[in-house]
Amino acid sequence: MRTATFAAFAMLLIATAAHAQQAADDRPAEGQATSTAEAQPAVPPPPGIARLAAPPGVPAGIWLLPLKAAVQIYDCNRLLCGRVVWLERPRTPDGRLVIDRKNPDPASRSRPLCGLTVLWGLQPAAADHWKNGWLYNPDDGTTYRVNGQFQDADTLVVRIYLGVPLFGQTSIWRRVPRLRSEGWC
Repeated sequence: MRTATFAAFAMLLIATAAHAQQAADDRPAEGQATSTAEAQPAVPPPPGIARLAAPPGVPAGIWLLPLKAAVQIYDCNRLLCGRVVWLERPRTPDGRLVIDRKNPDPASRSRPLCGLTVLWGLQPAAADHWKNGWLYNPDDGTTYRVNGQFQDADTLVVRIYLGVPLFGQTSIWRRVPRLRSEGWC
């Protein structure tokens, strides 16, 4: 079983086509009925690149995740999105960018992790609280749900889960300035 720290980092890498394929796979076949209890929400594709200025109270900026990765969170059409901006090891030993090699969509396995949108669709729920977002785990090719809220101005508590938040994992993300360091994408 993976630790909460490892799972939190692993869930922050994405491939756009995998989400569209998963949403298509989750839809019932034509003429097949599903009950509300069985229906899973379709995974929406990550948004386009258009970025807007973040309103006050949005955790815009760069957040360090527990396993040596950083995600830039920004406002995208009044929802929160995030993209990988730093990895402890952004390149393989032979100098190539690290790729999303376990993506369930073979066409997306050659995409570099640096710069990819890895968090999307977080909706404001209350002051300093967001819900109904999505994360993709490149370790297992699974898309997870995510909620988040500020613990303080520089600490974001993120709940990552499948199905029911009660059975998920909590991860703590810390806001960081863009320091001089190798690994920036």
